Amino acid sequence: MQSLLSGWMVVVLSLLPLGTLEASTSSPSLPDSVHSTEKEEERKIKPNVDVEPEKKQPNNTYPIILVHGLGGFDTLYGFHYWGGSRSIAESLRKKGYEVYTTDIGTFSSNWDRACELYAQIKGGRVDYGKAHSEKHGHARYGRTYPGLYPEWGTVDPHTNNVRKVHLISHSMGGQTARMLVHLLVHGDSKERKHTPKKKVSSLFAEKKRSWVHSMVTLSTPHDGTPFLYEVSEKFPYIQQVIGAMAAVFGNRPIIDYDFKLDQWGLKRKSGESFDSYLNRVINSRFWEKTKDTAEWDLSPEGAREINRLTSAQPDIYYFSVGNEQTYRDPFTGYQRPELWMNPLFYYPAIVIGRSNRINGDIVINQSWWENDGLVSTNSMDGPEIGSTDEIVSFDGKPKIGKWNYLGTLDSYDHLDIVGIGIRDMRDWFGDLAQLLQSLPR
Repeated sequence: MQSLLSGWMVVVLSLLPLGTLEASTSSPSLPDSVHSTEKEEERKIKPNVDVEPEKKQPNNTYPIILVHGLGGFDTLYGFHYWGGSRSIAESLRKKGYEVYTTDIGTFSSNWDRACELYAQIKGGRVDYGKAHSEKHGHARYGRTYPGLYPEWGTVDPHTNNVRKVHLISHSMGGQTARMLVHLLVHGDSKERKHTPKKKVSSLFAEKKRSWVHSMVTLSTPHDGTPFLYEVSEKFPYIQQVIGAMAAVFGNRPIIDYDFKLDQWGLKRKSGESFDSYLNRVINSRFWEKTKDTAEWDLSPEGAREINRLTSAQPDIYYFSVGNEQTYRDPFTGYQRPELWMNPLFYYPAIVIGRSNRINGDIVINQSWWENDGLVSTNSMDGPEIGSTDEIVSFDGKPKIGKWNYLGTLDSYDHLDIVGIGIRDMRDWFGDLAQLLQSLPR
């Protein structure tokens, strides 16, 4: 079993950056004619979650920020994280929406990703925080960005309103967006205490900033995913494997894929000698077991920490969308992958579909079995474990300060929902954008 999982992880890690997850989701052993028929049948599956607003009159024109999940990117060899071969962002722009795609740490923690997200949107150098970076043993500062939307948070002189944004996030990106909002609203007391006042990042300042108008999370593991137990137990060195790949690519890129783990010293600096880079890689704290990574944050225990720290804000509209592509086996009662699920997700779907364990107050049982190939569907509606947030079913009238669950997309795997596959999600995202701009200021 361990060798099987190890092999599966190596395959996924090697294929994910290349965008090969858009490959056919039908069985490789079937004839081409059957493949073609299956593809046509899958294309007929349309989103069953209606996100079109009751009133289509726009009430705001805030920009939309797209935040990718684990292992994500903006574009890679012309392949879009949001839409695959069909750019969702470009489609929205043609409809008149102001849209920006972000490109943050692929396997970093949500804290680090939130700091990067802030710098990418607002502009400036990434500051992970003096206290945080010293605690976890990585560099305090990261890359410098010109800013996707530098006006963010300023007052529009024509309307006297603060310039806000809508955040649409996929998978882990939903946790990252929640962490960003937490820091915008509360800052961080540890950073203010351990950093000279003039050198504290504006993100950690004791100043409430209402800069986000709405948040949408798609397939987000708000309560973590049980598959992380399998990864941690059967493949305990996955963090080190990722680090090794990042270090190799950071020295001489084999493909145009950026792990963005600079803070851990896993990217060679311009003009740096190989000996200097090798020494820095060897001494990186990334090789040690740390909670400052995606692996911890995506576990139910790590998600619980995030849920206890963050909370829904009374002036933000929250929306969530779930999805699933498994069915109940009539003989065992377990959940198994449907025919059209991406084959790379078969193994994790089976593991999640039969998970049972009790870790203190975290109970993994059959309520977690339905999944999209990576995340349990019951984890997608909003934070519950360790959280006080309220989750309500969307009735057409958005409730501010609460999680409005828009529904579950039936027969959609973890990447179908963002258009990676043969399904075209551009119109659905167009309706979603219309919903966000219909929200009152």
